[in-house]
Amino acid sequence: MSDVPATLSTAQRLDAFRTMVRIRAFEEKAIELYQKRLVHGTVHATIGQEASAVGITLALRRDDYVTSTHRGHGHCIAKGARIDRMFAELLARRDGYCKGLGGSMHIADFEIGMLGANGIVGAGTTIATGAGLSIRLRGTDQVAVTFFGDGAANQGALHEACNMAAVWKLPVLFVCENNQYALSTPTRDSIGGGSIAGRAQAYGMPGLRVDGQDLDAVFTAAAGAVARARRGDGPSLLEIHTYRYQGHNTGDPMRYRTREEVETWKQRDPIALTRKILADEGSATEAARIAAAAAVEVSAAVEWALQSPELTAAEMVEYVYATPGLHPDLGRRVRVFEEGN
Repeated sequence: MSDVPATLSTAQRLDAFRTMVRIRAFEEKAIELYQKRLVHGTVHATIGQEASAVGITLALRRDDYVTSTHRGHGHCIAKGARIDRMFAELLARRDGYCKGLGGSMHIADFEIGMLGANGIVGAGTTIATGAGLSIRLRGTDQVAVTFFGDGAANQGALHEACNMAAVWKLPVLFVCENNQYALSTPTRDSIGGGSIAGRAQAYGMPGLRVDGQDLDAVFTAAAGAVARARRGDGPSLLEIHTYRYQGHNTGDPMRYRTREEVETWKQRDPIALTRKILADEGSATEAARIAAAAAVEVSAAVEWALQSPELTAAEMVEYVYATPGLHPDLGRRVRVFEEGN
C-alpha cells in the first residue's frame, strides 16, 4: 500500500502504550466485576488483541467513523470513549453510554465517531459502508473503519459490503481481527482458501495480512489504507493475525484449545512487546508510570460508575416503546414488575 509513513516515534508509541494498558486494565476489571455478579450479561474480552485496536485507530482522526463487534471494548477506548461511562453501561447504570440498557456489546458514542459495538455478527460492516457512502455524498475526506472477526468473514453481509464499497470506491477500511477462533471453531476449519486477506483481490481492493501483535506493523498498514481511502482510491481489507487469551466470553471453558497454544501466543503479548521497545528507547520508567496510572484510573472509573443510579422499570420501558400509548397494557405491566422486584 502507498503513502505508508515511517515507524512510530517514541512519543507516539508512549501514547499508544497508554491506550493499550488502559484497555487491558479495563477488561481485567470488567471480568472481576462479572465474577462478583455486578455485570449484567456477559463480557467478551480482547485481552491479547490490544495492538489491533490501537494500531488502527492511531491512523484515524476524531471525525472518522468506527463500527465494532461484540468484542468491542478495545475499539471504543482506542477511539476515545470514556471508561467511566463504559463501566456504567456494563453495570446497568443510568450514566452509561446507552443508559445501562445496552450492556457490554452495544456501546456507542457518536461524538467521537464510534457508531457502535454490535451483538450481531458482521452487522457493523454494512453500517460502516453506509457511513462511507455518507462521506462520499457529503464530499468530506473522512474514513469509515469496520472491525469484524474471522467468524464474520463468512457472513454474507460482509461480502455485500465489500462489493458495494469497491464498486463505488467508498472510503471504508475493512479490518478482520483473525484471533484464530470463531467462538470455538478454528479458522483453519472455516476459511476456504486459507486467507481472509486474499479475498480482497476478488473485489479489486488491496488485501494485506498483518502481524497483529506488532503495534508498528498494524499502524503502518492502517496508515497506508487510510491514506488511500482519503485520496478517494477506495476501500482496503486488512487481516490482523492476532489472538485472544481469554475464552470467547466469561463463561467459556476453552476446551477447544491447549494450554500450550495459549502460552505460546503469550510469548508475543503486544503490550509486553511494546514495553520492551520503549525500554530499548530509554522510556522504561515512563512506561512503568503509565501502567500504574492505568490501574488507578480504572479503579476511579468503577467508583464513579457505581455512584450512578440504576434505572427504574418505568425508565427501562420508556426507551423500548417509542410512544407511551403504543402498548395499552404498559402501565399495568410496569407496576407488576416493580411490585415483584
